[in-house]
Amino acid sequence: MSERALDDLMAFSDDEATDEALRNRKNARRNDNGLGEDEEHVDLAEWDAGEDNDEIPPRGWLLGTLLCRQFLTLVIGDGGVGKTALLITMALSLATGRKLIREHVFVRGRVMLLCFEDGITELRRRLAAAMIHHRISKDEVRGFLFLATVQRPDAKLVAAIPGRELAEGKLGGAIEAAILRRALDAVLIDPFVKAHGGPENDNTAMDMSAGILARIAIERDIALCALHHTRKGPPDPGNADMGRGGGSLKDAGRLAYTLTPMQKEEGDRYCVSEEERASLIRLDHGKVNLVRRDPNARWFQFISVPIGNRTEIYPNGDAVQTVARWDSPDLFTGAADAVWNQILDDLDRGMENGQRYSAAGAARDRAAWRVVVKHVERTEKQARAIIKSWLKTGLLIEDDYEDEADRRTRKGLRVDATKRPGPR
Repeated sequence: MSERALDDLMAFSDDEATDEALRNRKNARRNDNGLGEDEEHVDLAEWDAGEDNDEIPPRGWLLGTLLCRQFLTLVIGDGGVGKTALLITMALSLATGRKLIREHVFVRGRVMLLCFEDGITELRRRLAAAMIHHRISKDEVRGFLFLATVQRPDAKLVAAIPGRELAEGKLGGAIEAAILRRALDAVLIDPFVKAHGGPENDNTAMDMSAGILARIAIERDIALCALHHTRKGPPDPGNADMGRGGGSLKDAGRLAYTLTPMQKEEGDRYCVSEEERASLIRLDHGKVNLVRRDPNARWFQFISVPIGNRTEIYPNGDAVQTVARWDSPDLFTGAADAVWNQILDDLDRGMENGQRYSAAGAARDRAAWRVVVKHVERTEKQARAIIKSWLKTGLLIEDDYEDEADRRTRKGLRVDATKRPGPR
């Protein structure tokens, strides 16, 4: 950190112990000859791997695979998709030590939510809705959950001054002061676009802003999470490149997730009404350098919660949205293994004319989904999803065969008997 940034941090701090620690850190930056920071040589502090016998500590996961000490997490989604509601619930989960969104809480932690869009009153409404729905008392979060609404124009990670080079802004110092003052384990930023202060399409500015957050995460051993808006275009679950502006931010985040609404075809597959579909969103791995990529989405549903703030003028008060986990219907429930094996028998046997069934979208008489709906009550889209699932697991195999009816080589389905459902 530069001496100017340390000075800004000290300006934000109102704690004597914090100020003393910062003064010591500032003095330590000068070398034995009394040279200033700009005159110091660069020490790479390299080490000999062959002499490294210290135990390697595990990564400091806090909340599932969403928050980890010393790393930046990005949640990328369109405006109004539910990012803030999810972030508040994540903060409450970590602050209470409870699995509110079914993510394991490794360590109950002190967390601060920085909001750059809503005012204090609106943030209190949103928090109240989440606490009411999840039955959280104020005693549970006292000393563990801290909130701040940031409206100061100079509270930015990067200061972009016309005609001059980018400089580190005051926000990084303010965050560090709060970390020291509150002994924080995590800081959540909503949204990143209002925090960085530089041109959004400038990769240098984005890299500098992300670098400040990454440095804070490492030096203070905390988890950082920032919400980020998407560029224009259709939803693309799991695509971390859908984030707006320069790509340096995505590259700096070791954990990136996308938050997108349920699409019509997904609603058809799960047999949900249009009204229910509008309340459902999915969280997907976009870029995960620290864990194995999970191909399965985490589903959430908006819940409208009356927060009990009725007045004479507003007798109904407010109903504010929060989120809770939602279980997608299992396509395979409601039928015994014997039924599924009968479907597989038919698929493996093929058609009476010797042709084999096909998973191709354009297939007509040979379409495999038709066999599924003959035996179980499923829509065409659900039946196609079942065939796709079996192909993914290897229960169904698609390979070439000689179609004697049409006298040509074509693709057809067969069953891997070792992967059939039920005991074998």
